[in-house]
Amino acid sequence: MVDQLPNLGREEEMLKEMGIESMDSLFADVPEPVRMIGDLPLPDAQSEEELLADARRLLGANVALGDQPSFLGAGLYRNFIPSSVFQLVTRGEFLTSYTPYQPEVSQGMLQAMWEFQSLVSELIGMPITNLSLYDGSTAAAEAITCAVRVHNRKAEQKDTVYISELTPPDRVSVIHNYCQGAGIEIKKLKHDNNGCINLESVHEARGSCAVYVEQPNPLGIIDEGYPSIKEIIGEHTALIVGVQPVSLGLLEAPGHYGADIVIGEGQPLGSPITGGGPLYGIFGCTKPYLRLMPGRIVGRSIDVDGKEAYCLTLSTREQHIRRHRATSNICTNETLIALMGAMHMSLLGPEGLKHLAIRNMAACTHLKRELSSIESINQPHHQQAHFNEFVVELPEQTTSCLAFLEKDGIVGGFNVSDWYPEKSNQMLLTVTDQTSKDDIDRLVQSLTTWTAEVTA
Repeated sequence: MVDQLPNLGREEEMLKEMGIESMDSLFADVPEPVRMIGDLPLPDAQSEEELLADARRLLGANVALGDQPSFLGAGLYRNFIPSSVFQLVTRGEFLTSYTPYQPEVSQGMLQAMWEFQSLVSELIGMPITNLSLYDGSTAAAEAITCAVRVHNRKAEQKDTVYISELTPPDRVSVIHNYCQGAGIEIKKLKHDNNGCINLESVHEARGSCAVYVEQPNPLGIIDEGYPSIKEIIGEHTALIVGVQPVSLGLLEAPGHYGADIVIGEGQPLGSPITGGGPLYGIFGCTKPYLRLMPGRIVGRSIDVDGKEAYCLTLSTREQHIRRHRATSNICTNETLIALMGAMHMSLLGPEGLKHLAIRNMAACTHLKRELSSIESINQPHHQQAHFNEFVVELPEQTTSCLAFLEKDGIVGGFNVSDWYPEKSNQMLLTVTDQTSKDDIDRLVQSLTTWTAEVTA
């Protein structure tokens, strides 16, 4: 047992051990103007009954997602998830599991994650997938650093990657954080006024380590130029494609048009939108990237008795203990959330996923058509095909429109100026299979009223 100092409280005991006279001395380096003087403004002690009543009152001020028409997406999407997913994933053997290290006691969980990998592999058209990453942004950053490890140039040359100029700033920030310490230079690929990639700018990326684009792109556009990128950049530059997984029920899998690494935000499959997470990232690659890819892989093998067995494979110990030597510092994954994605995919099947994608795209097409009747609202990329979402140009600032919609009981779209400050009158409208015809009618009516007021 640790010897206790006599007649001293815990606070005094710790201060004495540190050689500090008082708590004020401990925080002497904190500027006085920012110090809090006095007690915390907490209410008096409450009984359990009173606490529950207060909690219900506070929660009652929230509006649940689905209680109002919502057209907000920009990376997270509300799709119908069968109730069985939530019932199954709360079983104790799933809910209490971490990534299993002991295959002899974790065969069920290991098999479930092997199934996840197999489903994702088929979905994105890649031969190899891992056990998921934290989210789509970290998956993108990990894909870029993985590509640099495979395609890094001579020591005297700076490693360079090209990313789409439409890549959202929050994702760019994560990519930058990963790349700055590694000395990787990030350059931008241009897009034309129609929102599609400028293939001439892609030629500049030839000889770099990697090119990163998203399909559909962040403006919801299905870019038909992407299948030409690999032919332009060649075999010695990695093509990394970020995907919205539900769209692959209709769109060609990137692995079928030359992608070397495919990543994505897995949330639309299996995971409801919550307060910022948890999410899970999809990551798949071709064989040249296998040994340098991040995360974990479950393999199916045969045990000493000749029986089918599952185990973690191709994972070096540096990933877990000697992290200064690791190819990646992602040492965990989002196993439980990824398992929800596997359950959702299994319940949908190929036809179900196609039907879900059709519902998403049909709702998007319907909203585009309905909004075309409002003369003062322009659709700058109306000639392009969209999935889930598209941009509209408004006759006034987007902030004004969003405030009006909120008063009308509608959650408006995403303010594009939050990504691109110069586009202060653009809004990204998102629909999914959960957007009803009545929701769309309400939005169109509300926007008609607002535009009449601001253009009068």
